[in-house]
Formats: sequence, structure tokens, C-alpha cells
Amino acid sequence: MRKVAIDAADIRILRALQLHGQLSKTKLSEIVNLSPTPCWIRFTRLKEAGLIRGYHADIAIDKIANSTTVVVTVSLEGHRKSNFTRFEDYIARVDEIVECMATGGGMDYVLKVVAPSLSAFQNVMDRLLSEELGIARYMTYIGTREIKSTQLNLSSLMANPDD
Repeated sequence: MRKVAIDAADIRILRALQLHGQLSKTKLSEIVNLSPTPCWIRFTRLKEAGLIRGYHADIAIDKIANSTTVVVTVSLEGHRKSNFTRFEDYIARVDEIVECMATGGGMDYVLKVVAPSLSAFQNVMDRLLSEELGIARYMTYIGTREIKSTQLNLSSLMANPDD
């Protein structure tokens, strides 16, 4: 995939959006220390390049509802493109599966599942297994306490001299 060239000012804009969400033209320019028009031109270019996928609120779910978080590792029986596509298409439609990452190594996927209870999580797994998605094996890990959940600090990623 072709990378989009960005500079330090672009990183400041993206970081401000990560930390504060959608901002007015004036507020964004104040935070990143650029005048409004050049700042907005850069913002528009970043958005048009597809670097800004949306704006999200970080909701404190524990303050409004009980939930159970479970990490699930999944290994598929087959490793053809059609096996992966069938599994990924199904996963995309399950609301309780809030994250899915394809991995190399011993397992094919790592899922993060958030459900109202352990029995509701089990219902998600029962549906997953009944769909005949070619799951060879899976392991579950019950989350007991969230220690860290943040956005990547772009500055630390962009400073990697090995690229």
C-alpha cells in the first residue's frame, strides 16, 4: 500500500484530532499553532487522502452498563483466501466483536468481544461455531481489568529511523 507523505505539522493536526475529536477550524489552528487557512488546507488534504476515518467518543461503558470483555484467539482449518474471506465477512457483521486482527504465527485471528455477560459471550461463540466458518480451535481469555486503551501517538511512530 502506498504511504501518504506527511510532515510534522500534519502529525500535529492528526494528533489534535485523536485527542480532541472534531474541532472547528479556529480551535484546530490554535492547538497546532498554524494560521487557520493553511491549517484547514492541510486538514482537508489529510481527510481527502483517507487518513481521517472518523470521529469517535471514548465512552465509559462501565458507568452505564455491565459488560464482559473476552479476548479470543482463533485458528482456521483451511488457509485459502476463501476461508479467510468467509470468516472475516461473518465477523464484520457481529456487533459484539469490536476488534479483529489477522495474525501470523500459531493463530490466525485475535478477537476482542464485549458482551453484557459471560452467558451472552457464550451465545456469540455458539453462533460463531454454528456458522461452519472452518474454525479448527479457539482459546478464550476473560478480561478482568482494562489497564491501557489509547490511540497511537503518531509522533513516536513517525520518528522510526528504520523505515
